[in-house]
Amino acid sequence: MPPRLQNLRASKKSTQEFVPVKEVRDGVVLLKDGGMRAVLLASSLNFALKSEDEQTAFIVQFQNFLNSLDFSVQIFVQSRMLDIRPYVATLEAAYKEQLDDLMRIQIREYIEFIKSFTEAANIMTKNFFVVVPYSTAVAPGVKGGASSFLPWTRKPGSAEEANKTFQEQVSQLEQRISIVQQGLIRTGVRTVQLGTEEAIELLYKMFNPGEEGKPMPLNAEAATAQ
Repeated sequence: MPPRLQNLRASKKSTQEFVPVKEVRDGVVLLKDGGMRAVLLASSLNFALKSEDEQTAFIVQFQNFLNSLDFSVQIFVQSRMLDIRPYVATLEAAYKEQLDDLMRIQIREYIEFIKSFTEAANIMTKNFFVVVPYSTAVAPGVKGGASSFLPWTRKPGSAEEANKTFQEQVSQLEQRISIVQQGLIRTGVRTVQLGTEEAIELLYKMFNPGEEGKPMPLNAEAATAQ
């Protein structure tokens, strides 16, 4: 086989190895190394429109928030093209139900205006996320890393015991989530934790950027977990 084709086959075979996610359970992202991640969707604020005193107060509060953490967090900003398809679908439904001819013409013209405006203006939307991590501590000299302590990576045993251990790990993660949420609310930033479906959709679109405008397939959970 030519070296070029051989390298291509090797790259395709190893692509999934670069995806660190094993599965998403109860809104918690489980990594292959045994770590846990919770993803919080954060509200935005317009810093430039605030007064100088308000800006100073925000910076101080945010600094206090960061200094209060004894664990790392990741702040992730996602930019993407505005998807107006759900809004257009709502207008199309209203168009079909409308009996008045004049209103039907106005709705149709409005739909065309929305489509042309968003295409010409290239409108982007931004979402802000805070990723809260948790990994179990590893005793010195213990082989297997953190994942050896976690119920979904250890050898088969009691399902009840494995679930209990998992819930204990989630409880530790939830304590960190609470600390982050309370710290951010003091700065005026509200957060909400993503559920399982929302986390899967976010991961799928991150790992499949070329399919951003397409609907997410039903087996997206398997696609991000493999």
